[in-house]
Amino acid sequence: MLSSFASMRRKVVVPAALLVVAIALAGCSSGGSTAYDSGGTASSGADKAPNQSGPEPAKEGSGANAVVNAATPREIVTTGTVLITATHPLDASAAAAHIVESAGGRVDSRTEQAPTDGNAGSAALTLRIPSSVLTATIDSIKKLGRVESVQLSAQDVTAQGRDLDSRIAALDASVGRLLKLLATAKDTRVLIEIETAVSDRQGELDSLKAQRRDLTDQVTMSTIQLKLVSKQDAPAKAPTTFVDSLLAGLAGFGAFFTGLFFVFGYLLPWLALAAVVTIVIVLIIRRRRATAPVADVDPVAPSAP
Repeated sequence: MLSSFASMRRKVVVPAALLVVAIALAGCSSGGSTAYDSGGTASSGADKAPNQSGPEPAKEGSGANAVVNAATPREIVTTGTVLITATHPLDASAAAAHIVESAGGRVDSRTEQAPTDGNAGSAALTLRIPSSVLTATIDSIKKLGRVESVQLSAQDVTAQGRDLDSRIAALDASVGRLLKLLATAKDTRVLIEIETAVSDRQGELDSLKAQRRDLTDQVTMSTIQLKLVSKQDAPAKAPTTFVDSLLAGLAGFGAFFTGLFFVFGYLLPWLALAAVVTIVIVLIIRRRRATAPVADVDPVAPSAP
């Protein structure tokens, strides 16, 4: 009896145990399937997320509103004018060009006026001087004569340079991604659209790179306008003492009569011509009067006695 009861118990427990194991396996299978589906869904979402053709993660300090921090190297554009009175302006012009070229710079333009009566000529030069040696080069140029004026101005273009750099980097990356898409595109319409986009962005990229090169050149090479004149063309300085005022008045007095004398010399031939014409006209008028007939005068009738 006991043996039959034990046998019956084993028959009931074994199927129950098998049922529990099956449920557990089903639960594991269900959990695994859920995880797989979740993973599949995540993978699908990743496929739908922006790939290489999407925007790149924003970088610190990029964009038009990039903030220039203290560690950013400053970019300064320096321009100015220098006026010098030289005994021989043309010789000083050649010396200035030599000084600038020896410093690693260049002369962008050079205009010279030959000496004439009363002055020794003049010269005007546009100098591009490396910014790192600007002060030393200008000091050397000052030794060519008497310095009348020096004006220098500096403009900070650091933010402008960083903005150009970030825009160039973004467009360069965009063009690279479009070129990769162009290599794998099969549809003709898609190919045309990609080629158009590449052409537009490449043109804009080339323009930005040209602007960046120009800005870098302005930062690296300062622009100085140098004017060399003779003593006769030097700007007059305001008198500071009574003696200077007296001398300036005498100089003006003499200059007035000198100018008047030159005007008289210029007008003298015309005055002589006018005098000759006037004399001829007067002689003609007198001759006509001399040859004019005298009017007949009627005799006076004698009065009656």
